[in-house]
Amino acid sequence: MIRVLVVDDEPHILRALRINLAAHGYEVATADTGATALRTAAAIKPDLIVLDLGLPDMDGRKVIEGLRGWSKAPILILSGRAASAEKIAALDAGADDYVTKPFDIGELLARVRAATRRTGSDPESPITMIGSVTVDLAAKEVIRDGKEIRLTPTEWQILQILLRNPGKLVSQRALLHRVWGPNYDSETHYLRQYMAQLRRKLEADPSRPVHFLTEPGMGYRFRP
Repeated sequence: MIRVLVVDDEPHILRALRINLAAHGYEVATADTGATALRTAAAIKPDLIVLDLGLPDMDGRKVIEGLRGWSKAPILILSGRAASAEKIAALDAGADDYVTKPFDIGELLARVRAATRRTGSDPESPITMIGSVTVDLAAKEVIRDGKEIRLTPTEWQILQILLRNPGKLVSQRALLHRVWGPNYDSETHYLRQYMAQLRRKLEADPSRPVHFLTEPGMGYRFRP
């Protein structure tokens, strides 16, 4: 059974999430402070953490940093902080996804399912299917309808980062740092240009992408 740790200082949210997650077959533990969350995570080794940023004893980003010191479990932020800067800071600290309060329980459960599927997948497999396109990261080869599609070195770098993080929101800053370096924080037009090129080459309908998605002001997500 998949073990989920829910961290929030609002009792009604803890109760609602515990009931809904348990009803969908998850084993659920809860914590209402950052310190309790870190102790509980160390004790039970959760497969997923749902984390509020506004905790009474410490900022949620400190909890993320504490968890990332030893755990690779996906962290799904559930917070009332809706500003893009807050979301980006949490993602850069090590969170995997972000849902803003008030939230739809159906959407949250879908995000939980996506995160736990990633946990159970093999992220090191070099072969990925994108619709009818086969991508072999090890061989740096893309095949569509039996024909090879050529990608530039920069396109390969971006593609590899996204494919190695299926379903995860990868922030603009993280992509810019890893592909171009730390001096390119504000050069988001580079990403828009290269993502448009990848969609033209890999999406069935580039004007309506279903695999390479944009989260406005935040980053990009690869949906298998």
